[in-house]
This record gives sequence, C-alpha cells and structure tokens, in this order.
Amino acid sequence: MQVAILLLRAYRRRSLHSEPIYGTAYPSPDSSIRHVQGDDPVVTSDQRRRQLAREKYERQQKRRAEARKKSRQRAAVIGAAVAVVIATLVGLVVGGVFDSDKDPKDTAADPSASATPPEPKQSPSPEMAIDQKGKYTFALKTSAGDINFAMDAAKTPQTVNSFKSLADKGYFDNTKCHRLTAGGIFVLQCGDPEGTGRGGPGYTIPDENLDALGKANEQGQVIYPAGTVAMANTGQPGSGGSQFFLVYKDSPLTPTYTPFGKIDAAGLKVLEEIAKTGTADGGQDGAPKNEVKIQKGTVTQN
Repeated sequence: MQVAILLLRAYRRRSLHSEPIYGTAYPSPDSSIRHVQGDDPVVTSDQRRRQLAREKYERQQKRRAEARKKSRQRAAVIGAAVAVVIATLVGLVVGGVFDSDKDPKDTAADPSASATPPEPKQSPSPEMAIDQKGKYTFALKTSAGDINFAMDAAKTPQTVNSFKSLADKGYFDNTKCHRLTAGGIFVLQCGDPEGTGRGGPGYTIPDENLDALGKANEQGQVIYPAGTVAMANTGQPGSGGSQFFLVYKDSPLTPTYTPFGKIDAAGLKVLEEIAKTGTADGGQDGAPKNEVKIQKGTVTQN
C-alpha cells in the first residue's frame, strides 16, 4: 500500500516538470507591437495614418500663416497708397484747387492775395538815409496819367526810406500795375518789377502806422479811405517789400497794411478813370483792361 502511494507521488512530480503550464501570457501572432532584430518598434498602419494626418494639418497651418502674412502685406501697401491719396486730396482742398465756385469777392478782399513772393534773392535793406521828420512826395508818371501822393516820414520812416532808396535806383521805372480789384475792396496794386504779384526787392520792411485808421470793428476791419496808399504784404507781419496799393474807393480791410501815403485830388481822378475800364477778363480781380505802366517813379523831399 505504501509503495503504491510513493509511486503515485513520483508520477505527479514528473508530470509537473514535463508538461506546460496553461494560462501564461505569450505574445500572440496578431500582437500590435512586434520586435525584430533589436529594440526598434515597428509603426502600425493606424499610427501611420495619424502621422500623415498630423503632417497634413501642419502643412495646412503653414499655408494659412503664409496667406495671412501676404494679406497683411497687401493691406499695408493699400493702406499707404490710400493715405497718400487722402493727403494729396486734403492738400488740394486746403489750397483751394477745387473752389471753382468761390465768390470772386473772397479773392479780392485782401491785397496780400497776389503779393506772395517765392523766396526772392535776398538783398540787404537800405540804410536809413532820409530826414525822419521830413515830408516827401512820390511822383508816379504812368501811361494813364500822373499820380502823386504825399508821404510823412515821421509816421512811416522805414517805408519812406525804402521807397526813396528804390526810386533813386529806378526800381519802379517801366513796371506795370498788375492788379485791379472791383469787389470787396477797390484798389490798384503796383510795385512789382516782375508784374506777376510775386516780385519784390529781396528784403522786407517792418509794419508801421497800423493804428492810424482807428479801431477795428467787430469783423476786425477798418476803412482804408479813397486816396490812401498802403503796403501790400504776404499776410504775415513785417512782410512788406516793394508792392503797394492805391485805394480809389473806401475799402474795408484788416489793419495789417501800412498806410503811408495820401493821393492828391488830380491823381485820385486818374485812378478812378483806370478803375472804370475794369479788368482784362471782366472779373472783379485781375489785370487792368488797359495796361497801366509806371514810366517813371521818383521820390523827393518837400
């Protein structure tokens, strides 16, 4: 009996070492990851699809970024071009290029409108050489008749001194009066050797005697009476040169034009006759219809 039991135990021990144990995990033939010749994993088709999709997405993102960059560059170029166009249009509007329906009176309302010299060649202003308490006469011999006016050096010494200096050099000889106005203000403008309204002696003189015509009204204007001779300027203080205007009818102006002369009665009649002929184009501001030329201009002390 005991022998039988021992034989049975021996058989069981042998079976334990010779038979496989079921239930142990081994890689199956369809395992998702296999190993071949070393430790590098082999990518499955599913992972490959994901990789391709990711690369496609990255390419799309790159193209979109490049498209956005090009769009921004185009927008910048277009924006710069629009800014240039707007700036140009604003400049033209401010400069009055499009004011075709502007009232002629607006242009005629300021003797400075045609007295804007384009940076003329600079010359020194003349040294003071007159009697600053003396009285002088500026005699203009013109193609329309003689126009004489008195100047008081005590009130406008710089202006009288400049005109005396220029006249002594023949500066005004054979020059034309380039402008006649017949609306808003009523003046004949002379003193530009170029005859364009943009000429001058190359220097400027200070404003003088600006309070001589009284206090300005609510519009900031005073009346420049008929027979007054005053300096034209560029609209800026102290910018007078050689251009002046002769008033043939009371004219409202800002008190910014040096009044320095008074036309005699005979000269005023000549001036009124010039005004009657009007302008060359029939407008309210332009060259006189009949040319008015200063044949000779002289300044003498009384």
